[in-house]
Amino acid sequence: MAPDHYFSAQPGSEMVVRPLSTVLAGRPVELVTAGGVFSPGGVDAGTRVLLSSVPPPPPGGDLLDLGCGWGAIALSLALESPRATVWAIDVNERALDLTRRNADRLGLTNVNAVLPEDVPAEVRFRTIWSNPPIRVGKNELHGMLDTWLPRVDAGSDAWLVVARNLGADSLQRWIDAQHGPELHVQRAATSKGYRVLRVRRRGAATGEIPVPIA
Repeated sequence: MAPDHYFSAQPGSEMVVRPLSTVLAGRPVELVTAGGVFSPGGVDAGTRVLLSSVPPPPPGGDLLDLGCGWGAIALSLALESPRATVWAIDVNERALDLTRRNADRLGLTNVNAVLPEDVPAEVRFRTIWSNPPIRVGKNELHGMLDTWLPRVDAGSDAWLVVARNLGADSLQRWIDAQHGPELHVQRAATSKGYRVLRVRRRGAATGEIPVPIA
């Protein structure tokens, strides 16, 4: 039997739920995880770099975790911005199930864990945080970013973490070449072999870019 991939819609292995103790949004939490999803053993190094590099999320509006896995980013957004609506999307049904279970365990009612096609087309995002699935392949990755990055509100940011040795710099160049008229991309942080890319939607009127975060 072929091994499970975290980007499989339906992992072939039996779902065995097990406890997961970790820290999100500065607080210890007791969650659940299972095989067949991304980083089932806990918060991976790239996601930790992302969460330690981004500014606080907007307090309200629609926020997006693109490729949610068991929910580390989505739960962090929901804990930090309880009045916001957090969309946690993934093609992996098991990942969505685990994110819903973990939101319930934390008493979070502002997390919508859904398939990408279940996000209403009119929704625009105050921020996107993502550890995107680089290993899904370049065409699939580019198609995903083509779909979601343009849905960032004008003057708002998407934050992506990508391993340097898995093409972070080439991805930055691709975003600039593909979306330069609408989106401004820059390297916001480098840590532990990862790049954090900040992708800002240009203002509709001027196209000006605010001063980068220090």
